Formats: sequence, structure tokens, C-alpha cells
Amino acid sequence: MFIPIGDDNHDRKETPIITYLLIAVNIFVFVFWQHFGSNLSFTYAFATVPREILSGHDVITNNQILVDPYSGQTFEMPGLQRTPIPVWLTLITSLFLHGGIAHLAGNMLFLWIFGDNVEDSLGHLNFLLFYLVCGILASLSHVISSFILGQSLLIPSLGASGAISGVLGGYILLFPRRRVRVWFILFIFSVPAYVAVGLWFIFQVVSGLGAMGGENAGNVAYAAHIGGFIFGMLLLRRFLPKNPYGRTR
Repeated sequence: MFIPIGDDNHDRKETPIITYLLIAVNIFVFVFWQHFGSNLSFTYAFATVPREILSGHDVITNNQILVDPYSGQTFEMPGLQRTPIPVWLTLITSLFLHGGIAHLAGNMLFLWIFGDNVEDSLGHLNFLLFYLVCGILASLSHVISSFILGQSLLIPSLGASGAISGVLGGYILLFPRRRVRVWFILFIFSVPAYVAVGLWFIFQVVSGLGAMGGENAGNVAYAAHIGGFIFGMLLLRRFLPKNPYGRTR
């Protein structure tokens, strides 16, 4: 799977202040509140828990003693913590939480590459609303799929990828032929956006289908990625200003 590393920004008109602000907020939360991912109590308190969303009530569970299968060492895993806000608001707060540095870096890379152009087309406020709405709907897609597929409803979900998937859905409609630079093994080359983003979406669908079985089907919320992407495509026109397509490539 190749990795996007940049795109063509020659016709961008505005500084993407919302994109930069979202990246800054995600990094701030991860560093100062999540303590680089080590503050699990904070993370679990503000992540989206499917059972909480479905029931509308906070769920608190006991800590668990787990054994590292490689080292044999035991450690205490915090249970679900008290959520100090209405549980429905975790559909938003979870968008700014990440499970580790790689998780954060990957999401912010995609937001940095694709967010600025979509923001340029939608405008700053519309882009922020579009981002948040797609993120919320992506999280709900994960909640509903977990319930339908009989997966655990107590596993917290977190990350900006659902919202960013919505941005990708908007991007592929606005800029289907825009050149995207990708890195593959030792090579860097450019491909049209419909190839780069299209292959990413196909990977999400295939991986999501492979993770459908079992109560705990992997640690990636593919349904959120797929749902966010589809909702991004469906909702894009509602957030576009009048006559934006003259600026697409």
C-alpha cells in the first residue's frame, strides 16, 4: 500500500487556518492531556463507547490485570472511566484523541495533504462544520456496525480518521484528477487523486470485510472510515458555496 505524501496546491487561494488549527489541537490533546498516549484514564473517559451511545448512559468498568504475551509481565489496564460530559458529546471529543504517535502522525499527514484544498473550496467555517459532521456520522457508523455484527460494545473508539475520511470523500469529488504524490517502497511518483484515494477506500472496504467476524474484530474501526468517506461524498454539496466547481482540477 503506497502512502500519500503531498499534492498539487498551485491554485489554493486561502491559508487553510482551520486545517492547521485542527492539526494543532490534535497534537496538543495528545501531548498535554493524553500524555503521549499513556494517560489511559483520560483517553477512556472521552472516547466513544458504543454501549454508551446506544444506551445514552455512562458505563464504568473495573480495571483488568493483563499479561504481555511476549514478556510475560503483568500490567493493569484501566477500565472505562466516568465520562464528565454527556455521553453523546464523546462523538466529538473522540475525534481529537489518538492511540499512539503512529496513529496521530498518520491521521495528521492525511489531514495536512487533503484538508487544505477542501477547506479552500468550502470556506473556513463550512469546512469545520463539514469535518465535525462527517466525524460524528463516522463514529455512529462504527457504533451501529458493532451492534449489528455482534462485536464488543465496550471497546472505546477514538481518532480523527473518521472525519478525515469524510474529507477524502469530499476531495475525490472536488479534485478527482489532481496529482497526488505517493511513496511506495523506494519510489516517489504522482497519480490522479481518484487512484490514490480510490485505492485507499478499496483497502478500507476489503479490510473491513475481513474484520467482520468475531466479537473483537481487530483494533481498527473500518466502519468509521467507510462511513465517513461515504457521508463526505453525500454531504459535500450541502457545504459548498455557490458555483465552486470552476476551481476544481
